[in-house]
Amino acid sequence: MARPRIAILARFAESTSATRYAAIVTARRLAEMVWAAGGEPLTMLPVSGSDWADRLRGIDGVLMPGGADINPRTYGQEISSEHVYDVDDLADEADISLVKHALQTSIPFFAICRGLQITNVALGGTLVQHMDEPHQHHVAHVTIDKYVDELGLSTATLQASCYHHQMIDQVAPGLEVIGHSTEGYVEAVKIDAPGWAFGVQWHPEDNYDTNAAQLEILSRFVSEAASFAAQN
Repeated sequence: MARPRIAILARFAESTSATRYAAIVTARRLAEMVWAAGGEPLTMLPVSGSDWADRLRGIDGVLMPGGADINPRTYGQEISSEHVYDVDDLADEADISLVKHALQTSIPFFAICRGLQITNVALGGTLVQHMDEPHQHHVAHVTIDKYVDELGLSTATLQASCYHHQMIDQVAPGLEVIGHSTEGYVEAVKIDAPGWAFGVQWHPEDNYDTNAAQLEILSRFVSEAASFAAQN
């Protein structure tokens, strides 16, 4: 059977050695994790005014990846921290438009780190612009309180590899918090949508090949994408 096709919205890079110029990128570990879970990772270009109904034809799942900071103006604030970095309004616009479209359909949807944050913003929530104790190069102890089976997990406690200095502040309508770190931070959510839709604040791609729980989540996402493909 063909691998389910997983759309990953690209991130912008100022330069890469392979391209010589500015580039669109998908983290190699992220693409490899999707492949390891049985999916076909496909990088999509962020552009203004996308017709997502057209662009997602033949796509079986949407993965919103990590990336740079979101412009606080998208959630009604001005930049108030010197630590806010690499803001790109086109990236924010493309992310928000894709999130809003995908969550109105039954396509399986999974959000990671910035992907979770932009989902929260797209649905009306806000962010902490800079945490008092950033979770960069940090392993968080996370407990999943609900939907353990729906996430495909064999355990409700995870060692989560984190790299973020922002986090959810006000939780948007349509997001149900289902996992916390020991510090009490929001680490996982269920998203109100017609299809399978979840988000996590950590980076499962960091240790999916040494921590079984990380690949379990992605395998469930890809399995849902396969079911979606079979029905469409």
